[in-house]
Amino acid sequence: MRTGSMSHLNEKYQKEVIPEMKKKFGYKNSFQVPKIEKVVLNTGFGRTTAALGGQELDKTVDSIVQDLGLIAGQRPVKTKAKKAISAFKLRQGTIIGSKVTLRKRMMYDFLERLISIALPRTRDFRGIDRKAVDERGNLTIGVKEHIVFPEVSPEKAKSIFGLEITVSTTAKNREEGLEMLTLMGFPIKPK
Repeated sequence: MRTGSMSHLNEKYQKEVIPEMKKKFGYKNSFQVPKIEKVVLNTGFGRTTAALGGQELDKTVDSIVQDLGLIAGQRPVKTKAKKAISAFKLRQGTIIGSKVTLRKRMMYDFLERLISIALPRTRDFRGIDRKAVDERGNLTIGVKEHIVFPEVSPEKAKSIFGLEITVSTTAKNREEGLEMLTLMGFPIKPK
């Protein structure tokens, strides 16, 4: 990992995205331009661990958490069920997933790898659907197989799991969010 210098994506945001957004939306100040606030990676253990028990369950959960940590470059936290749901045989407090919140440098480093390496490696990938950006300009995408990330060795992966990636922006609406993310280099499908 590079140290000291600004990440390529952050540099692109400063030099290209801010002037372009100011021109298009008529912002008076650079601080009015929407920016990426944080990125949350989230995975549930659901199907992967449903049939397992005891030590096998613990090993699989640890393996998933470790792989998520490798992808994010930061240690994930385990998420617990907030309430019991009998239909899913779920007790309150049971560990059901794992998540990582990335900000600043780690966030930009992750997004660079996502845009330039992971998404192009995804099977049958034809771009991010415009509907993936919500009314507040936040992008949420799902990655079916975590092994598309270069940090994870497919041979060593004990179980393949999917994850959800949410890119939170400070955009006020969908149009601003879409424009900013497209300028940043996200492969969003044209209209």
